[in-house]
Amino acid sequence: MSELAFKTANQLAAMIKSKEIGAEELLDHYLDRVERYNRSLNAIIVMDAERGRERARQADAALAKGEVWGPLHGVPMTIKESYNVAGLPTTNGRPDMKDNIAGSDALAVERLKAAGVVLFGKTNVPINLADFQSYNEVYGTTNSPWDVERIPGGSSGGSAAALAAGLCGFESGSDIGGSIRNPAHFCGVFGHKPTWGLIPPRGHALPGYLVQPDLSVVGPLARGAADLETGVLAMAGPDELDGVGLKLDLPRPRHANLSGYKVAVWADDDVAPVSQEVRERFLAIAKTVEDAGGRVDLDARPDFDPSEAHDIFQTLLWSAMAARIPDGDFAEMVEDAAALNPNDRSGGAMVLRAQTITHHDHYTAHNKRMILRWAWDAFFKEYDALIAPIMATPAFRHDHRPMGRRKISIDGRERPYFEQLFWAGLAVCCYLPSTVIPTGPNSEGLPIGVQIIGRQFGDLETIGLAKLLEAEGYAFTPPSGYA
Repeated sequence: MSELAFKTANQLAAMIKSKEIGAEELLDHYLDRVERYNRSLNAIIVMDAERGRERARQADAALAKGEVWGPLHGVPMTIKESYNVAGLPTTNGRPDMKDNIAGSDALAVERLKAAGVVLFGKTNVPINLADFQSYNEVYGTTNSPWDVERIPGGSSGGSAAALAAGLCGFESGSDIGGSIRNPAHFCGVFGHKPTWGLIPPRGHALPGYLVQPDLSVVGPLARGAADLETGVLAMAGPDELDGVGLKLDLPRPRHANLSGYKVAVWADDDVAPVSQEVRERFLAIAKTVEDAGGRVDLDARPDFDPSEAHDIFQTLLWSAMAARIPDGDFAEMVEDAAALNPNDRSGGAMVLRAQTITHHDHYTAHNKRMILRWAWDAFFKEYDALIAPIMATPAFRHDHRPMGRRKISIDGRERPYFEQLFWAGLAVCCYLPSTVIPTGPNSEGLPIGVQIIGRQFGDLETIGLAKLLEAEGYAFTPPSGYA
């Protein structure tokens, strides 16, 4: 791709290292684009331009002396608002946290800086990182660069929108219910949800929280698949407490060409139906793999009941998400749950019960998850990857109504808003890696992505397959109007 702003992070780093462009010059290019385009998108909501410019000058000075900081030397990046960056606010979109200024960098931020990035801003999120959309009372609403009337996804919506519009060179988000992957799908970029525990999340939290939440991970978004690998390797590895006895040793892709792959395709399910235009992308990918000599199975599934697996995931998800709720609000939720009619099986009642679950019942759900994990382990002994949807449709229009009133229209049928968590949960519930790749825009000009799920700690394997598919044309294309 010829235009500077839309090059991949690795391409930008190579240009800086070969002195085709300076780090400060490149940062100024992106800052100019932020000034020009961010007003209509509201993707970048905290700017740190002066510190970024000083860091870029240092990068140029280091390179002049022959020093290369790392694989992303001098690459300008923004990062999701929920990461702590010393001196900048971390609010998770909560008005009560608008004055919370981080005193130190998150560990992932430290590691990205060690890899050479020039950090110059933070990107928008939904309140408590808990929506497919990205809006809050602190920073307002983020729009899709493909259509400002539509969502960019969430909760890493600002991250994906900034990348797609060419406002930064690299990004990093987080994912507990698709929050890296659905924005990647909606905005037409690449995203990777790592294996749980691969990238320590220390510092991706509000004050007082040090424990890694169940299910939740942090990971990269980019305009190229190879950038995901660079980001994962930069951020991954045990935290200081575990590093005494653990080291990183991820398996590399088992095949150099598509001809060696045996993949399963899970294109639709009654638990969470998918639109026809999304299903067609899976048939296209299947044909690409088969035409290259690989093997595709459209019927293969792990040995478990999808509906039961989704119930297990939702129990664990809502319990984990409830940990973000302030103590006073949670106490009220416990009282409300106790007052529920035992026969009330409505969606709201089921969520409330899961949010206030006992340790006994959480442990029971965790044990059921272990059964699912072993089923996945057996599945990936036969298949290299599973290709599946991440959302049922392309980006929909902004909808800020109460959660219970929201619906998603799928081929003219209205479906529950959070039903699509099923597709996100396939990987999240069982700690599996998942890489989203773009497949190009639809007839309305809206991107469609798919996810590649792999075995636990097979992160470089799913990214490796993404790289091969990218070479076959499943690549980032910029939205119109941002050249």
